[in-house]
Amino acid sequence: MESKTIDKSNIDSVLSDLKAYKEQLWINPHKKKYSEAIATLEEEFSILPTLDDIIEADQRLRRFAPLFQKLFPETIAKNGLIESELTPIEAFQRSLITFIGGRIIGSWSAKLDSHLEIAGSVKARGGVYEVIYLAEQLALKSGLITISSDYSVLDSSEARNLFSQYTLVVGSTGNLGLSIGIIGTALGFNVTVHMSQDAKSWKVELLKHKGVEVVLHASDYSMAVEEGRKSTLQSPYCYFIDDENSILLFTGYAVAALRLKEQLDSKNQIVDDAHPLFIYLPCGVGGAPGGISYGLKLIYGDNVRIFFAEPTHSPCMLLGLATEKHNAISVSELGLDNITDADGLAVGRASGFVGRVVSTLIDGAYTISDDKLYWLLYMFSLSEHKGLEPSALAGFTGPINLFYDTVGFEYLLENNLLEKMENAHHISWATGGGLVPESIMTEFISRGEKTKIEF
Repeated sequence: MESKTIDKSNIDSVLSDLKAYKEQLWINPHKKKYSEAIATLEEEFSILPTLDDIIEADQRLRRFAPLFQKLFPETIAKNGLIESELTPIEAFQRSLITFIGGRIIGSWSAKLDSHLEIAGSVKARGGVYEVIYLAEQLALKSGLITISSDYSVLDSSEARNLFSQYTLVVGSTGNLGLSIGIIGTALGFNVTVHMSQDAKSWKVELLKHKGVEVVLHASDYSMAVEEGRKSTLQSPYCYFIDDENSILLFTGYAVAALRLKEQLDSKNQIVDDAHPLFIYLPCGVGGAPGGISYGLKLIYGDNVRIFFAEPTHSPCMLLGLATEKHNAISVSELGLDNITDADGLAVGRASGFVGRVVSTLIDGAYTISDDKLYWLLYMFSLSEHKGLEPSALAGFTGPINLFYDTVGFEYLLENNLLEKMENAHHISWATGGGLVPESIMTEFISRGEKTKIEF
């Protein structure tokens, strides 16, 4: 879809629905053809990673694979590769027919980053990457390794003595903190995680169990990040990992695009104009979905279509994109409370960097209620026998919106996509859930079973 004239009355309608906590699908009027969008981005952002940079990041993660196998035995089965399954969800697809009044056309899969090794969420890829990038630079400079070394030698007292001189600091609602905390302490870094009031208690306790210092703030995610940033200004041995602006995190997340291409190729799934790829990504501040989207656009260009998904109580990215104010506007300015059980998505102000990068790349964004998240969680556990946390289900109404929402259906018609949908691939990105304690997962499923929803 090419950029079109912005209709102010449409923006007013979007904002009105957001204020009312009403679920909606927003089609991005700022989107441009890939060639035009990427040329503009390259002019505006000299720091954006190239495809070669992303390939290099993938290679760096692979260099650390021998060390991962020693520190995290769960990675042995994949030879130290931190990667998730791409699994068809036909049973889930069939289970929805009665409720939505028809079927989803095309193949539908889940990208199970919810069960990524080490940290059990999409944040494992980016968070782990930034920490190992720092570890590699320090180890190379100190002479502990060369690029051709077996990196398992970093499981040593010498390496831990080196890394223990440094403190990693991050602000998080939960999953990024888990990622940084788990990999950081395993390598020997000190780690401090600043967390907002909506962080889940089990995530706080797990971090403390790993030896992480957790600083809880009565305010929201943005303030936790800001406090974390301030705390690192006093010492050169403090290293702040910035979920809103870090190019290293962004690049690490983008590695997912390379890995997804490998998986699609191995399944002989074609992606071209006649076989479009649709991606549905839960979005908080924007780092992970932004990096993944950017990587996918570099690989597939106009043949991949991307939608972000947010809770009705925290639609910060949709708000920033629709108004073109990005991080200059918060959901609180609409009177929204930013309270949601989708804790990883409980963000009131989007990353300005990510918002500007994806503003001409993605096709749209939509909102989803907490009740629907829990109901989908129950349905997914019943049909696919996998436990996801509520935020991870945000990507699972994307295909439904395209076919059974008037705005979505018009989007398919206007973009000449309807006749191609039999050959389309839908991928809902399951972003977290693998580390949720069994007792809490049981509570999630029970709540979903009792929840009544309508499409």
